[in-house]
Amino acid sequence: MAAERAGEYVQSLDRGLAVIRCFDQDHQRLTIADVARETGLTRAAARRFLHTLENLGYIGVEGTRFYLRPRVLELGYAYLSSVTVPDIAQEHLVHLSETVHESCSASLLDGDEIVYVARAQTKRIMTIALGVGSRLPAYPTSMGRVLLASLSESELEAYLAKAELRPLTERTTVSADELRRILATVARTGYAVIDQELEQGVRSVAAPIRDSRGRVVAAINVSAHAARVTLARLQDEFVPALLETAKRIDADLAVRR
Repeated sequence: MAAERAGEYVQSLDRGLAVIRCFDQDHQRLTIADVARETGLTRAAARRFLHTLENLGYIGVEGTRFYLRPRVLELGYAYLSSVTVPDIAQEHLVHLSETVHESCSASLLDGDEIVYVARAQTKRIMTIALGVGSRLPAYPTSMGRVLLASLSESELEAYLAKAELRPLTERTTVSADELRRILATVARTGYAVIDQELEQGVRSVAAPIRDSRGRVVAAINVSAHAARVTLARLQDEFVPALLETAKRIDADLAVRR
């Protein structure tokens, strides 16, 4: 946080949002003790935040366990409704998924992570449950690399200075120098291929989505199981279909804007 803005920081809002964020697919119903542990708050503070959010309609309670209510969707609706990429991409992703018979997604870069904003899913191929709103680290994902490759040199260096490049599989690239080289190739070719770096057995290819000014604003990808789709097929069949879909989304995005 910039020093000049430190006095404007509202810690109670930060803590309240942290309480909301600690609920996810694997933690759908939490006790006060659970929330305190996940957020680092005291039990008394966790209780106050939970009951405040309950009174506002964002959280429900059943016995000793709390859960998110549909009203939390309002928090993201204003953003999603103002961004045309998800709506435009969704129809094209469905068509692409039906063509290649694999799951397709669109995401945006948010800090060190990618955030899924649209998805056309066939059958589940990953142990990681993915849907709109899901987050993954940028460096080991095809969409993340497409988005990172679009950054300026200073932005990329800032990312590399703070990103923790951890090995998620034995194939994960964890060298900053190697990642720079890969991103330069992605910028040159216009797409990124990942071979089991995020999760063993999963391959994917991604391409950028550009606005009317040519700026990369999002990425789309196709994911497939390595046992079913070879790297050669990924390159020969999926890349052309993906790039054509990206062009169509770019065209529609330019018209809408």
